[in-house]
Amino acid sequence: MISIIIFFLALFLILLMTARFKVHPFLSLITVSLFIGVIAGEPFKALESISTGMGKVFANLAIIIVSGSIIGKLLEETGATSIIAEDILRISKKPLLSLSLLGFLTAVPVMCSILAFVIFIPIAREIGYRLRLPSSTIAMSLGLGTLASFNLIYPSPGVYSAVNELGASTANVFIIGLIIAIPTMLIGYLYVDRFCRSGKLSVRTETQQKHVNRLGAYVPIAVPVMLISSKIFFPAPVLSFLGDPNVALLIGVLLAVIFAHSVGSGTISACAEKGIKRGGIVLLDLCGGGALGTTLEMTGVGFEIGQVFIHSNLPVIFIPFLVAVAIQTVQGSRVVTMLIAPSLIVTSLPELGLPVEIALISMACGTFMISHANDPYFWTIVEMADLDPATGYRCYTLGGIVMGATAFILVAAFYSVFY
Repeated sequence: MISIIIFFLALFLILLMTARFKVHPFLSLITVSLFIGVIAGEPFKALESISTGMGKVFANLAIIIVSGSIIGKLLEETGATSIIAEDILRISKKPLLSLSLLGFLTAVPVMCSILAFVIFIPIAREIGYRLRLPSSTIAMSLGLGTLASFNLIYPSPGVYSAVNELGASTANVFIIGLIIAIPTMLIGYLYVDRFCRSGKLSVRTETQQKHVNRLGAYVPIAVPVMLISSKIFFPAPVLSFLGDPNVALLIGVLLAVIFAHSVGSGTISACAEKGIKRGGIVLLDLCGGGALGTTLEMTGVGFEIGQVFIHSNLPVIFIPFLVAVAIQTVQGSRVVTMLIAPSLIVTSLPELGLPVEIALISMACGTFMISHANDPYFWTIVEMADLDPATGYRCYTLGGIVMGATAFILVAAFYSVFY
């Protein structure tokens, strides 16, 4: 019970510091992480957890975030984002829906919702500028679209690991996940279109003059996506290396530099420096979220909440969902949630009487909820779209809750009809 109290106190302090007193997210996250360790009676263990959490995030995302940021700056400087935005606006009558689809179709092949967002946010910004849309609208259309597929569709990392842990049928998990993911993405798009139309308008950093042709606009994005996707379907050693997101994004940087040669080496260098600075700011906030998640995990609150649900008298379909909600709310990483939640309920599945694939997808629905300050993706969207945390909570956190509830209702309906 003490762990649960600590958890809610931590949430309150983060909201108070970031929303009310405008403390920088990194400082508030690290401060609250230290505070958690002190009141839990483990201050030195908390220091170790903070270092571990920050280190994991940096190791996994530093190259991806910084490379994606550099590619974005170069695409903006050369006018490539303008070309791609023109193509989307010409082809699609619903540009916001197209952004959601873009995120939806990319997140699983690149094995990372954050990476998909980082790659395409420059294009989203250009579309927002042309249509005079707020930054929150275009960022959430793209971001929530990536969540719909990444959270639910095999072989995204979280679903993949849960399939192995529970011994579920790959085909069944893929089919059910896809059936649930498509309407969930549409609900996310409708939520953004209805409730995320306020805030600062999207801006263009500077007037774009086109220095590249259509090939130069698409290649720096298409090649990394294809390399990362190829690793899934053709697991040869060379493709496994080139398809590693870190390597693929560095190749994307190289291609962006090559196609940007007409702007001159000085401009290319300046773009790289701006991209690194921008990526570094995002990365600091991500590391702060990682520190908070690891420190909360240290208190045992995720396990404690999970056990409460497992031994409750709730309808069985709710239990895997709520266990995942509890773990996701505590530590922020969707992949980690899908690593921990199956291990908590696997021994209870015979008692619950749930089909394995239904239990798995139910847990996947729980990963939409409740994402907040300890979620690295929250800070990626907030920082790269230049939003304030309050807008992030209103659009990203609440939008995720709406999508998660929708997905869970669909799973429950699917279970009632077909099982």
